[in-house]
Amino acid sequence: MRPVVPARTSISTPPAASAGSTSLCPLHEAGTCRSCPHMSTPLPAQLARKQARIAALLSAGANPIPAGVWESPAASAPQRFRNKAKMVVAGTAPDPILGILGPGGHGVDLRTCPLHVPEIEAALPVLARTITALGLTPYDVSARRGELKHVLVTASPDGDLMVRFVLRSRRHMADLRAALPVLQRELPTLAVLSANIQPVHQAIIEGPEEVVLTADDRLLMRLRLPTPGTRELPLYLPTRSFFQTNTAIAEQLYATARDWADAALSGPARVWDLFCGVGGFALALAGPSRSVLGVEVSASAIDGARASARLMRLPEERVRFEAGDAAVLDPGAGAMPDLLVVNPPRRGIGAELAARIEASGVERVLYSSCNPESLAKDLEQMPSLRVQRARLFDMFPHTDHAEVLVSLRRDR
Repeated sequence: MRPVVPARTSISTPPAASAGSTSLCPLHEAGTCRSCPHMSTPLPAQLARKQARIAALLSAGANPIPAGVWESPAASAPQRFRNKAKMVVAGTAPDPILGILGPGGHGVDLRTCPLHVPEIEAALPVLARTITALGLTPYDVSARRGELKHVLVTASPDGDLMVRFVLRSRRHMADLRAALPVLQRELPTLAVLSANIQPVHQAIIEGPEEVVLTADDRLLMRLRLPTPGTRELPLYLPTRSFFQTNTAIAEQLYATARDWADAALSGPARVWDLFCGVGGFALALAGPSRSVLGVEVSASAIDGARASARLMRLPEERVRFEAGDAAVLDPGAGAMPDLLVVNPPRRGIGAELAARIEASGVERVLYSSCNPESLAKDLEQMPSLRVQRARLFDMFPHTDHAEVLVSLRRDR
């Protein structure tokens, strides 16, 4: 592991455009990229419309969210907020295109996308030159030939980088290993370099095999939670694990969850975090009088969560992480937690798990949802749990995507 430096390094960022600006992105204005359909709308108006739409959706179900429980939404910066770039590689090895596939399967270069944090924008030209130097032929979807499918780049709040080349085979592994010293000179904050092998012709970004080429196999995402004052939350991110794309909004999400838990729980308490990923909610909610258990199906994510707990010097008898099916909850297996946290993928927790939570008798639930439609369906399956607090987090401004956190309490 890389040693933990004592303080976050300074990151220079270009001046942000006004929240009301309609020219944040020349690619959008030219119609070259339509990934952000609402970019021409001032950000405050976007957020107001999103809040109204989500509140209306979640007030219409069988277990509605009352209008009065909504707190002020967490607003994002209009640009330079994306800590992750998932770049399709097109073109040719001498002239690679890093971005998306446009109409007809032609590559659209997004190296100047204004949403990426500065460290990613600075890294992409270096990676393009590496593709050329190594002769990595971009994958041609229509012809089903070529080697390099994607370049995935993640930047930590400290500016460290994780770079992953998604390849069809291992044939260029020796070339990538040989290129590592040059890449480390050109990208001094490169922490993790890996090759992901994705041999099948499917719309799946990553394959099951990951070959890490650096000594470090995970990226330290050191968050700072504004609650109260500033509290550091260090999270280790393995190569094939999920992390929120907008670091600043993720910090507000975890801080809000902690504030709500602190207000709801008094004295010793048990907290379970299902679908815990790399441990964000579990570690944010950990405290001297709390016993925390995180469950996640990804063993590598659990390894990262355990490493983060050790870094935070949290005792194992008080904070535990287990690899397993987070959708399994047995109401008859023993004492239920005082607070249950669920942070499922877009499909939600589903009818079966929702029914088990309903039958479990658990008093309080924090539900973090990236899909309000599935959240509404899940709430209908838990009629005795009523939403007491709700907040919208603008994780992806300029789009219709909405992240919602709700706090539920059993209605006796």
